Amino acid sequence: TIDDEKNKQIESLKDFMIEKEPYLDSSLTIQDLAEQLKMPVKDLSVLINLYMNKHFFDFINEYRIEKAKKILRDSSQKSLTILEILYQVGFNSKSSFSTSFKKYTGKTPTDFKKNSF
Repeated sequence: TIDDEKNKQIESLKDFMIEKEPYLDSSLTIQDLAEQLKMPVKDLSVLINLYMNKHFFDFINEYRIEKAKKILRDSSQKSLTILEILYQVGFNSKSSFSTSFKKYTGKTPTDFKKNSF
C-alpha cells in the first residue's frame, strides 16, 4: 500500500509537471528532473518506477502527449504541422512521437488532428 508520504510526493510531482512543464525540454533526464524537484535521483526513480509503475520516459512522454493533444485540439493552432508540434512538446523524432502518441491515444497524431475539428 502507498502511504500518505508517497501520495504527497506523487501529487507534488504531478503538480510540478503540470505547472513547470519540464518535459518540454527534449533532453530532460531523470537527473535533471530530480535536481529541479530538489529530490535525490534514487527517490524519484523509486517513486516513478515502483509507486507509479512506469518507466521514466513513459512518465515524461505521457505529459508530452497530453500537451500535444491540447495543441492538436486547439483551433487557433491548426496551422502547425505535426513536426512543429512534436518539437514543441519535447520529442526529438517523428517516429518516437508517433509511436508514443499511438500508444497513449490509439490513434496517429494525424488521425487525432482530423477528428478534433
